[in-house]
Amino acid sequence: MKTIPFSPPDITEAEINEVVSVLKSGWITSGPKKKEFEDMLRDYCKVDRAVCLSSATASMELALRVLGIGPGDEVIVSAYTYTASASVICHVGAKPVIIDVAPSSFEMDYDKLADAITDKTKAVIAVDLGGRLCDYDKIFEAVNSKKAIFDPGENPVLKSLGRVAVIADSAHGLGSKRNGVRSGGLADFTCFSFHAVKNLTTAEGGATVWKNFEGVDSDGLYKQFMLFSLHGQNKDALDKTKAGAWEYDILFPGYKCNMTDIQAALGVAQLKRYDKMLAYRKQLVERYDKAFSDMLTGEIVHFDEHSESNCHLYLARFPITLEARNKIIIACAEKGITLNVHYKPLPLLTAYSSLGYSIKDYPNAYKVYENEISFPLYSTLSLEDQDYIIENFKEIYKTFC
Repeated sequence: MKTIPFSPPDITEAEINEVVSVLKSGWITSGPKKKEFEDMLRDYCKVDRAVCLSSATASMELALRVLGIGPGDEVIVSAYTYTASASVICHVGAKPVIIDVAPSSFEMDYDKLADAITDKTKAVIAVDLGGRLCDYDKIFEAVNSKKAIFDPGENPVLKSLGRVAVIADSAHGLGSKRNGVRSGGLADFTCFSFHAVKNLTTAEGGATVWKNFEGVDSDGLYKQFMLFSLHGQNKDALDKTKAGAWEYDILFPGYKCNMTDIQAALGVAQLKRYDKMLAYRKQLVERYDKAFSDMLTGEIVHFDEHSESNCHLYLARFPITLEARNKIIIACAEKGITLNVHYKPLPLLTAYSSLGYSIKDYPNAYKVYENEISFPLYSTLSLEDQDYIIENFKEIYKTFC
């Protein structure tokens, strides 16, 4: 029997050699390799700056903190996402305003977005689920329609924007495009994940990229991210190695969420071959689409006239009950096939139900969740193994449907 995992990392000699080079260099924490990776990401995304951090969660939280968002503020987020999209709002002391997805969609209901904006709203976190980018035209239309009630406070970026900030949780989205624009160039701030299961991995890690804000110094923004990520210390470890430069100050009690050069070395090697990896993932998606074309009740559309996805996840919906879905996943596991579900809507989780959110208020998110199945999709999945997945899934599906 085969054993097919859900999403193992794609590591080659190129990654190993980069990491070995860093290990031999004598500098393994945040240093020159991290900065090289940041420059590569900046150029790849065609943005003003990039900062690499320990996770997408840290990246989103620091984006909120750089925007000065905290107690008394509200941040809008979709009900259909992983907890990180909302937990960072709680971390900074703001209130998550959770809105439902559109009917039969994995994306937030854009028609409800403008109505959810109040004079307390400071940001929208848009979730690029599975690699398909959100409709940022509709998101910006909504936030711009509420400029009259927007209060930027004293934050220079919010003052520059003159409206609610748009943050992309593009943990799944590196390399995806919408209307020809690559992720990073659509939202005000875009946050990526390089976790082990992502298309591009640094084992653990993330990054925030941003466009130019009129009247705001991008170098100054970068320094703010670095201060937040390194205890509020005004010199990083590399700066302190310069002759006579040991002295430092702590400007405020910051956090510890920097990316190391060892992690960045993986990212440098991965990004150099990333386009080839994405091309193969596209081939796998097209084969799934063909195999399941007469079975699906809905799925993420990775390619259409507006979207060119990086094919991070293959999320598919079938006309089955939740109970049948769960039995199918177990039966496939007995054949060595690992399937998954993305995601439990936020109000189904104790962390958010205990805050007063009820799944009854998010019927569309629940309907999407109850019959969704995620299939293995990664750049080392052989076509033979994909055929094994498809053939066995179809046989098992007949048993329960």
